[in-house]
This record gives sequence, C-alpha cells and structure tokens, in this order.
Amino acid sequence: MRYQVPQFIEFESKIIGPLTFKQFIYILGGIGGTYIIYKVFGFFPGIILMFILWALAGSLAFVKINNKSFIDVLAAGFSYMTKSKLYIWKKIDKPVTAEEKVQDTSVADSFLAPSLSQSKLKDLAWSLDVNKSVYPTKKEQ
Repeated sequence: MRYQVPQFIEFESKIIGPLTFKQFIYILGGIGGTYIIYKVFGFFPGIILMFILWALAGSLAFVKINNKSFIDVLAAGFSYMTKSKLYIWKKIDKPVTAEEKVQDTSVADSFLAPSLSQSKLKDLAWSLDVNKSVYPTKKEQ
C-alpha cells in the first residue's frame, strides 16, 4: 500500500488570501482591538493606543527573528524577565604581559633546588652500589 509523504511541512499553508490562519487571527484581533479603543476613548485620544496595537498586531503577524515568530520571542523574553536567574562566574585567563613574565622569572629563580656537589654525588652513587661515578675521573678520560 502506498502513502503520500507530506512535503514542505515547515511552511504554513496560506488559507485566507496571502495570509496564514495565524496571521489572519492576529490582524483580525488588531482590527477588533482598534474598534474597542475607538468606542472607549474616541478617535483623537485613542490614536496613540491604536498605533501601538497596530504595531503589535503587525509584528505578531509578519515579523520573524532568527526564524522564530515574534510571539515565540515575546514569550521567551517574558519568561526570562520573570524567572529567577543563576549567575555563574567563570574565570577568564588574561594574557600574560612581558612585564609580568620578568617578575615571574625572578621569583622562580629564587626557588631553585640546590645542586649536588661532586662529593655528595659520589656518596650517592656508592650507596646505590654503582661502580662508576657519573662524572669520570681523570684516569678514566
């Protein structure tokens, strides 16, 4: 049995003219809200609220930010503003300047391990049952 596989599923179909169903609802809501503002406030006092409502309805219907609808961006922004936040401090290593390198080497030079003298090295070699010393004597050269 054959089945038809749906294609172009990431695009909403245009239902009402050039608008999708969501876009049509947003525009219709803006028109309805404009009518309510007109009846409550009148034309001249309500014109500022009407422009704000038209901008919101147009943004909800047509604006996409990073391939996300404007309503998703508004919801993410609202949840960011209302939820508690967890701040994590992360140390960033800054580059070392030449002046700091000079100071570090002077400090490191003062902590060098003491060197072994020839006699102490011979004693160490003898205690480890080594017949030859690390440093050859004049006879061996």
